[in-house]
Amino acid sequence: MFKIFSTKRKVNARQFKQRDIPEQLYTKCSSCQEMIYYADLESNHQVCPSCHHHFPLSVTQRIFSLVDEGSFREFNRLMKTKNPLNFPGYEEKLDKAMKNADLKEAVVTGYGDVHGKRCVICIMDSHFMMGSMGGVVGEKITQAVEKSMKHRLPLLIFCASGGARMQEGIVSLMQMAKVSAAIKKHSKAGLLYVSILTHPTTGGVTASFAMEGDIILAEPGALIGFAGPRVIEQTMRQELPEGFQSAEFLQDHGFVDRVVPRGQLRRTLHKILKIHGGPYHG
Repeated sequence: MFKIFSTKRKVNARQFKQRDIPEQLYTKCSSCQEMIYYADLESNHQVCPSCHHHFPLSVTQRIFSLVDEGSFREFNRLMKTKNPLNFPGYEEKLDKAMKNADLKEAVVTGYGDVHGKRCVICIMDSHFMMGSMGGVVGEKITQAVEKSMKHRLPLLIFCASGGARMQEGIVSLMQMAKVSAAIKKHSKAGLLYVSILTHPTTGGVTASFAMEGDIILAEPGALIGFAGPRVIEQTMRQELPEGFQSAEFLQDHGFVDRVVPRGQLRRTLHKILKIHGGPYHG
């Protein structure tokens, strides 16, 4: 059962700057500005104990919190982006992103079990160039969809993206159509696709496969939309409703089926897979 762990080790954030705090001891919540003891954050699924803000998860953290221990098997691990348009400085930016995120690209794909239920899983990571979608991201997700069809397995995609990658131009934009075409074939094959929207899910990812799931879940407080709220306000020249583009707002307006706290996500997915995902494997 999901718990919000209480802690007596709160510190008034106004007294400190982040650089004053020893690494791995305390961290500041970007939502409520409280200082959180790092061990409490780790034990609470990277959720703030004070305001329940969901911190971004790395791929490793997501796998650890979701799949049965030792069951995840990555594929296409070595697939790596090149510079199709010879965009200035793109190789250097990719190298920096790979070092910072310890990933080859902004998505990891593989097989994994959720309470014994075998799935194909795609996990986007916002730590790699804000999870932006380029040619390799689209290709890895497309191949994951095809493996799901080949082995008749449910498909889970954890979306986290700042949109299409401008350094790849039309190569990036065409991934919207390519992945969507694969998702359509997946649907015609009668297979389950669950889309899980995390913070942020924006741009071309939102305009394509993120919103094409048979069931669409979202983490609390996630920003979900095509253009950002400031861009929309400046374009429309009017004030947007409170909470516009939040996961809760989209659920209220029928774009998201359910907002699920991170600690309940594994159990919720297990129920969905048990009902809709076909026979158990393994």
